[in-house]
Amino acid sequence: MSTQTEPAPPQGAPSTSGSSPARQRKGKPRTGASLLTALTWILAIGFFSPVLWMVLTSFKQESAAASNPPTFFFAPTLDQYRAVLDAGAGSYFVNSMIATGVSTLLVVIMAVPASYALSIRPVKKTSDVLFFFISTRMLPVVAVIMPIYVIAGQLKVLDNIWTLVVLYTSMNLPIAVWMMRSFFQEVPAEVLEAAQMDGAGLMKTLWRVLMPMVAPGLAATALICVIFAWNEFFFALNLTAAKSATVPVFLVSQMTSEGLYLAQLSAASVLASLPVVIAGWVAQKQLVRGLSMGAVK
Repeated sequence: MSTQTEPAPPQGAPSTSGSSPARQRKGKPRTGASLLTALTWILAIGFFSPVLWMVLTSFKQESAAASNPPTFFFAPTLDQYRAVLDAGAGSYFVNSMIATGVSTLLVVIMAVPASYALSIRPVKKTSDVLFFFISTRMLPVVAVIMPIYVIAGQLKVLDNIWTLVVLYTSMNLPIAVWMMRSFFQEVPAEVLEAAQMDGAGLMKTLWRVLMPMVAPGLAATALICVIFAWNEFFFALNLTAAKSATVPVFLVSQMTSEGLYLAQLSAASVLASLPVVIAGWVAQKQLVRGLSMGAVK
């Protein structure tokens, strides 16, 4: 009895006896990835829904904004935005822009050389210096408001926008130093050695070589300082009155014990959010690069 054997398939030819595991995996639906994508969208919509509701409420009349159940279909109006502007919101925005812009500029000017010294040219007991910087952020603001208020009263700088500039600068400087130090540490040592071999001095190395490389990190640091200064409420509430009050204080003034105020408060909140949103939109590319520096070696 003779048996015939089938010829072996040529080397490299695909097997016809069955599908390969890779092909089977390829054919299966990626349920895990789909569920993760759906969960991500649900979380994103959940986080964004309060902002969307605030924007929609700002275009309602007060009666529609306070209705129960909520009103989803309404005739949009700009009356609330006109009311906010007529209430003198412009002066509050100017004060916030001055305090935020000047303090952020001062923070950047002082944080760059300090972080350079603590990263590229470390001093003795660098860890102690860094801990001292960040420890100033651990102190509760309520614990220091009384001495600050007394000192400001004696110096006759209460209700002064420059008092807020000094406080915002001291508040954001430790965070900026820590962030910029991490960005400077990502600069390869070979770049500094090449600059020294070319005869570049300290200032030329810092401004011509290092600053272009850490520019995304500098943009991210500056934007975070802008957000913290723009949103600061406690110092502005307790140290200012009529002349130097900022946007957060103005938002609180829109809440009254009598009458309806939800629509007007929403309009004021939208206007207060626009400067930070616009700044983040303009600097988004630098911000993403800055926040991701050092994430991947």
